Amino acid sequence: MHPSQDVKIAKAKGRPMLQWVGKKPLSTVPAYPAQHIERFQLETASDPVADLNWSDWPERYPRGGLLFHGDNKDVLAHLLANGFRGKVKLIYIDPPFDSGADYVRKVNLRGTASAKLDGEDYSLGEQVQYTDIWANDNYLQFMYERLLLLRELLSDAGSLYLHCDPRRGHFIQCIIDEVFGAENYRNELIWKRSDAHGNVGQGTEHFGPVHDKIFFYSKGDRPTWNLQYTPLNEDYVKGFYRYTENDGRKYKLDNLLGPGGATKGNPVYEFLGVVRAWRYSKEKMQNIYDAGRIVQTRPGTVPMLKRYLDDSKGVPVQSIWTDISMLRGWSGEKEEYPTQKPEALISRLMQSSSNPGDIILDCFIGSGTTAAVAQKLGRRWIGCDINKGAIQTTAKRLQTIIADQSVAEDAPKQRQGSLLPDADKAPPKPAQLGFTVWRVNDYDLQIQHNEAVQLVVEYLGIQRIKTDAFFDGTRGNRLVKIVPFNHPLTPLDLDSVKRELDGRPGEERDILVVTLGMELTARAWLERHNRNRPINRIHLIELRTDKKYGGIIQHEPASAEVAIQRERTPDGDMLTVEIQDVMSPSIVARLSLDTSLFRAQIPDWRAVVDCVLIDTAYNGEVFNVCLSDVPERKQEFVQGRYALPAPPAGSTVAVKIVDMMGEEILLSRQV
Repeated sequence: MHPSQDVKIAKAKGRPMLQWVGKKPLSTVPAYPAQHIERFQLETASDPVADLNWSDWPERYPRGGLLFHGDNKDVLAHLLANGFRGKVKLIYIDPPFDSGADYVRKVNLRGTASAKLDGEDYSLGEQVQYTDIWANDNYLQFMYERLLLLRELLSDAGSLYLHCDPRRGHFIQCIIDEVFGAENYRNELIWKRSDAHGNVGQGTEHFGPVHDKIFFYSKGDRPTWNLQYTPLNEDYVKGFYRYTENDGRKYKLDNLLGPGGATKGNPVYEFLGVVRAWRYSKEKMQNIYDAGRIVQTRPGTVPMLKRYLDDSKGVPVQSIWTDISMLRGWSGEKEEYPTQKPEALISRLMQSSSNPGDIILDCFIGSGTTAAVAQKLGRRWIGCDINKGAIQTTAKRLQTIIADQSVAEDAPKQRQGSLLPDADKAPPKPAQLGFTVWRVNDYDLQIQHNEAVQLVVEYLGIQRIKTDAFFDGTRGNRLVKIVPFNHPLTPLDLDSVKRELDGRPGEERDILVVTLGMELTARAWLERHNRNRPINRIHLIELRTDKKYGGIIQHEPASAEVAIQRERTPDGDMLTVEIQDVMSPSIVARLSLDTSLFRAQIPDWRAVVDCVLIDTAYNGEVFNVCLSDVPERKQEFVQGRYALPAPPAGSTVAVKIVDMMGEEILLSRQV
């Protein structure tokens, strides 16, 4: 596919229409190619993929889960250009809330939950996952563009669930009304996400915010819908199920009259001496009576229907949800990922608006909860995120789930039972036992931009501006723009600074541009711009070469010593992979130690390793996971030594080691 291919996007035609500065509808969007970088597939006796109809799945993609790393605008355009238009049954998204917060996850070494290092725990501090800093207009345009793309991907029977908080919910709903049409509004769901808010009673002058909103819209007028139920509460049972049969069955008495009477078309006839408009036909009424399910307390009174407690499915789920708890540390599914949502919440949405085998999409995948629930409930899934940590967390989580699904029959039932309304009901068969990881638009996987920005901000003494969507902060009397570190400064970057200043005629401050490196043409652009210019001069700090500030982003990569060899045994050739040492300079620096002290205090290299993956036939491009060592608990270590059937002579064996900060080490050897 050519990188400049344009994907056409239909206009939004709904009302009302919210206006903001810079509002621009999408008519076309460029679609970039995707690079296949990793594959995880478990081979089993029965292949679940063969049991599904995959005729709606584009041929260019393997049949299984799809996990994309990249800006979701690029990923959604790629999906539209490559056969997924109108194929997705359910979309759940939990986008940034425009909260002005930096979302972080706490990182610790493995196996050190209770250990101490000079009185401190082995904490690596907080790792920035993403920064939720927007100006209102930019946030609205960001959401508008993505909702336009998401609508194109939904099938006519598809549904959208958008998770947000009350601060921007009213704006978001106006945008969804415009994109999807107000007539396709289904519900505003209220989820009580916490018990109480800590700042209430400590000087704040508002009620405690303890809920989120979830907007539910359909693509058309006939969405997939499966009514869900919650159990009857004890007080209701005591108050209404007051009668008991001789065999102990509890029941209540229910109305047999037709809703709306005769005017609504309900049949009118005499039954047990009473003439009324009834709920059922006379023949069906007689059959119910013969079955002993109708009671007339005395002659002349209106007969009542016996409804047994053990026949009740429960109460249809309403729009306020207080029965799904927030995630807590002991829940068993917490990934230490900011904004992670409980599986039970996503499960209810997914079971309501999709069926096994349907395609589910989440383009803000985060910790991977949507993909995890889809995998457990027998749905096909697509996820994407711009954050590398989100991709790694999701991949590890799915590997563990799929491994559980491939073992004995009882294991998946135990793990998945909590997602099903009926605990005795067997979980759906997995739609797939593998997934692939892709990269769109060549996003850099080695350096986390958010972390690097935070480092620069602290080092240079920059004051962050939470309300400016373009400039990152101020330093003295200068506005600061930090250019993304995954590319050198170019004239295009400087043009964007100039355009921003042209839109702010009252802004007289100079500008400080911070970059990792620069093209020669960018220096010439700066000289032209600053020549004889009294205001808005642009100053530059090039971190790689600056004599005063250079060296801040010097990154010493993690390294490992791995022995890979072929061994002849009575059972045939075996491959042994033994990791002998792993060293992560980033982790050592985080702990404020030198290497020798780190070695003395933490002698087991496995403490710094999050997971180990092995490919026994690496082709240099796609990493096929043949063995995955992902400890289920943070207190556990990877094994470190592995034995596998030997591949054909001359094969290249690759070992991928991911440390606790998310840095990847890839070593390969021919055997």
